[in-house]
Amino acid sequence: MTAQILDGKAVANERLLKLADKVAERRKQGLRPPCLAVLLVGSDPASVVYVNNKKIACEKASFDSRSYELAASTTEEELLQLIDELNAAPDVDGILVQLPLPAHINSQSVIERIQPDKDVDGFHPYNVGRLAVKMPLIRPCTPKGVMTLLETYGVELRGKKVVIVGASNIVGRPQALEMLLAGATVTVCHRFTVNLEHEVSEADVVVVGVGKPKLIQGSWIKPGAVVVDVGINRLADGTLCGDVDFEAAKERASMITPVPGGVGPMTIATLLENTFYAATLHDQPAA
Repeated sequence: MTAQILDGKAVANERLLKLADKVAERRKQGLRPPCLAVLLVGSDPASVVYVNNKKIACEKASFDSRSYELAASTTEEELLQLIDELNAAPDVDGILVQLPLPAHINSQSVIERIQPDKDVDGFHPYNVGRLAVKMPLIRPCTPKGVMTLLETYGVELRGKKVVIVGASNIVGRPQALEMLLAGATVTVCHRFTVNLEHEVSEADVVVVGVGKPKLIQGSWIKPGAVVVDVGINRLADGTLCGDVDFEAAKERASMITPVPGGVGPMTIATLLENTFYAATLHDQPAA
């Protein structure tokens, strides 16, 4: 068996083009395009690449975008002041602060400063909390992107055993909530999990996001399982790989995401879908 590739790049491109059609329809109705403000503090090379990819996606979807490239020496108070200004701006629908931030800035304070209805990353406790109580508003991008990708390929989750490796606030925890909403039976593994191999080997669907190259061995994968690799790691030779040993795993899995070209593009497409949704919220007159 060689796994079918879950082509996140193709699915994301299709969804961006659909967003462009929706933006054209907004214009016909006399409404402005959605606007995403992206804040980058410092010049971390990976972050610069991510921000540029988001700009390209905005152009493809016919969104307006604002880019704020701040020096690494920017203080937390200066960053929070800029967020306050964008919160108050009626023509800005989404605010994204690229992580990680320099060590002197408290990331959680920054996340919580963004208005929940402009938190298009879906990281604010309000948005994560709504997902937890089965009343989602704006959903965390990567987990929602994973769900969209699986839905596109017809993966049935109801009643399936899903194992999530990694319990971060960005991926693992909200991914577990999304899977519960879909009717799956969910196990979340982390650094204290005993016998990770056993847990993975029983999964119908495996989602991995820990940032450790090839942590999950191909031999651990249950024959016919679906494998979603959220990790992206740069090796010493400059090549990229995920948290799963792709070459070995694809011989046992029924479906698998590549790295790159799997979850990453879906995250960006979901970010723009969230921004479009935020714009529809902002279309409503204030009570």
